[in-house]
Amino acid sequence: MQTTDQAKRDPRRLRALMERAFVLAKDHRVGSVFIGIAGPEGDLLVPEFIAFLESELRVEDGVFALTRERAVLLLTDVDLAQAKQVVERVRRSFESRFPSAGDLPVAIRFQPVKVGGKQPTAKAILPKLFTGAAPH
Repeated sequence: MQTTDQAKRDPRRLRALMERAFVLAKDHRVGSVFIGIAGPEGDLLVPEFIAFLESELRVEDGVFALTRERAVLLLTDVDLAQAKQVVERVRRSFESRFPSAGDLPVAIRFQPVKVGGKQPTAKAILPKLFTGAAPH
């Protein structure tokens, strides 16, 4: 039986998120946005932010943990501008609840899934979310 952390890192979960985004776009004409969160290796604050972000998401959204410091989020039924607003709102909420943490050292990148587009794959999406992602 898998633990919660193991389940979040199961590659089948990432495939399921990508399939879900494609089905929503193709069958229901609903856009989604993948979001890459990347922090410095070994940083203790980044996993806390990822967990906080996951707790703030809707049931229909999803998180896939690549490592302790990197995660892929799927926000459904949003466009790019809305996804950026959601992440910024959660980031501000996190920083206000944990003011002693200081600046959050993460890079955040967005990749929309367009209605009528190709089915997203990890090979296509992950480089766009993480290649050259330097935390700020």
